[in-house]
Amino acid sequence: MLRKVIEPSKVDHFVRWFERSEKIVIVSHISPDGDAIGSSLGLYHFFSCQNKDVAVIMPNDFPNFLKWMPGSDTILIYDKEKDRCDQLINEADVLCCLDFNTPSRVGEMQDIILKTPARKIMVDHHPYPEDFCRIIMSYPHISSTSELVFRLICAMGYYSEISREGAIGIYTGMMTDTGNFTYNSNHEEIYLIINHLIKKGIDKDAIYRAVFNTYSVSRMKLQGHIMSKIKIFPSHHASLITLTEEEKDEFNFVKGDSEGFVNIPLAIDDIFLSCFLVEDNEQNIIKVSLRSQGDFPCNKVAAEYFNGGGHLNASGGEFKGTMKGAIQAFEDALKAYAPLLCKG
Repeated sequence: MLRKVIEPSKVDHFVRWFERSEKIVIVSHISPDGDAIGSSLGLYHFFSCQNKDVAVIMPNDFPNFLKWMPGSDTILIYDKEKDRCDQLINEADVLCCLDFNTPSRVGEMQDIILKTPARKIMVDHHPYPEDFCRIIMSYPHISSTSELVFRLICAMGYYSEISREGAIGIYTGMMTDTGNFTYNSNHEEIYLIINHLIKKGIDKDAIYRAVFNTYSVSRMKLQGHIMSKIKIFPSHHASLITLTEEEKDEFNFVKGDSEGFVNIPLAIDDIFLSCFLVEDNEQNIIKVSLRSQGDFPCNKVAAEYFNGGGHLNASGGEFKGTMKGAIQAFEDALKAYAPLLCKG
């Protein structure tokens, strides 16, 4: 029996919307990850089973290792089909905003999302949600938005309506947003939910292989290159890895190739904090990923130094400047947080 995480009044409010709506649009954040895609497809399949006219829209494309998921071929990419996406969002009865807590996280979709007359609901697990949706289901202590989607559907009384396809999306999102259940995943109810999803017919081993065991030779060589130049800060129990545009070209980089790199240094003994800086000339920024172990708050580092945020052990942000400047910002953060890092 799952605890009632989502307030019943919010569930009832959404049920009334759901029952009256015909057209529903689901959106998520820029550079969508496994939780963004998984939660969106989990909800998409549920709405489809209820004969709703539903569309999923992402701000930009998502990695190939997620494109095997049932329903992924129906996802619309905003920066490729802007006019069609704008029309769908404007005509929607309900807009479901999944896995983001602020409109700025959807990039060029921000204006249309704020202006649409559609009733908006946020389902998210990132802290400090902004007030741009009428219904806000924000629970930072929950492992993933995909877990929240499962809880929402069950709270609505529709567990029996979750299809195998929807269960695959939900499990994939839960798995990827916890590093295959290695962080933010120590609550017993996560495994109760997994049990329910297995009963729906998912093959969790096959899902793992589809996400993590489909890398190209170029990607594996890139990983070796990145790790060969890792910088360790022994006194701070921290590590730094970087990826430039020049290196992307050298290793035939495609979207998603660097997924998971930030987690690798945490396998090194006595490393509590890992930082991964990626040059992005299209957006003229350095993308920042941070992971930590124990009680170290890498989300505070992301917020204070990289205009970002996230969870205690998994967060991200961006740096507007050069790679050299981003490295310096990280080293400044290490000095500022030295008491916590040295504490271990």
